[in-house]
Amino acid sequence: MDLFNKLKEMRTLLIDDDKWIRGSMSLFFQGEGCHLTTLETAEEGLKLLESHHYDIIIADYFLPGINGLEFFDRIRDSHSGVIKILITAYGNNQLMADASNIGIHDFINKPFTTKTIEESLYRTILKHKFTARNHLLS
Repeated sequence: MDLFNKLKEMRTLLIDDDKWIRGSMSLFFQGEGCHLTTLETAEEGLKLLESHHYDIIIADYFLPGINGLEFFDRIRDSHSGVIKILITAYGNNQLMADASNIGIHDFINKPFTTKTIEESLYRTILKHKFTARNHLLS
């Protein structure tokens, strides 16, 4: 699978309160010709998701207001088919267990590089595609 050709067909949302991360991720996606919307807070994300669809949502765990885990929990039922990735510098076994229980597909540990993002997206898109195909066959 060519990751960037696949990402060109998908809409990705990034929620992170770090302006530098939002800016660098925007440049990275734009440089590959891929669509990325960035927001600063989970509350903005909840509002946007009322009227827009995304195929991939990447959210930081530590956000002002609603944290990334609570955000994903709130959209669990309404956006069940979306690929969900949590960014965290505070990863521990309990957080990962809680995240898995609410349907988060992958974790990105801070600090991260564009290679880390690519690997996570590649892994989750392949897994999501495989799971969807198996669901259709059963």
